[in-house]
Amino acid sequence: MTAPAVAAGRGIAVAHLEIVRPEIADERARRVPLRFNPADYKLSKANTFAEVPIPGLETPPIQYVRGGSETLTLEALADTSDTLEDVRERYVDRLRSLMTPDSREHAPPIVRFVWDRSVFTGVLEKLDVTYQLFLPGGVPLRAKLDLGLKEYRQVAPQAVDPPRSSPTVEKSYVVRRGDTLPSIAAALYRRAGAWRELARANGITDPRDLRPGQVLTVPRLR
Repeated sequence: MTAPAVAAGRGIAVAHLEIVRPEIADERARRVPLRFNPADYKLSKANTFAEVPIPGLETPPIQYVRGGSETLTLEALADTSDTLEDVRERYVDRLRSLMTPDSREHAPPIVRFVWDRSVFTGVLEKLDVTYQLFLPGGVPLRAKLDLGLKEYRQVAPQAVDPPRSSPTVEKSYVVRRGDTLPSIAAALYRRAGAWRELARANGITDPRDLRPGQVLTVPRLR
């Protein structure tokens, strides 16, 4: 295996973190180096679904509730064995500062993980540091870094991209307590007056006759 100090001499690692907010004009101050490219990184995303309890069913229907924040985890190595600098001052402290609330934002900075392109934007949620190589006096020269980032997205763009429902796609809907045909039509079609289409498609003659757990066919609007 090639020693980190030797490998560093063959080229500068391009993987790095970049502060997105607060805005920093100086590119060098905005960039947080990782020294070496990570061997891998992992992106994780989960959704939350609710089970609709219907007596007698072995497998209850599920209803989408909301999406979960995407996360990115990666391991990085910082090493100063070639210069004998304190690895904390050269690399680790910059990363630790990303977990400190900024005085202007009153929250930790929003950062972007960049390698071949902008891979992920979020906040540094977790940082584990393991020091592995030391000078005789105890100054660390090498640190293994385990980073965990949580996705950051503004609310406004999510409200319109992607749309949460489409009037041109046929789907199904599980009735919840308190639902009415107009409220369902408003949520799915963005038009409460379209409740008649729901009633017609499901053979409903009394629009008040809805039961929690009832599965409705939601027809396309032409």
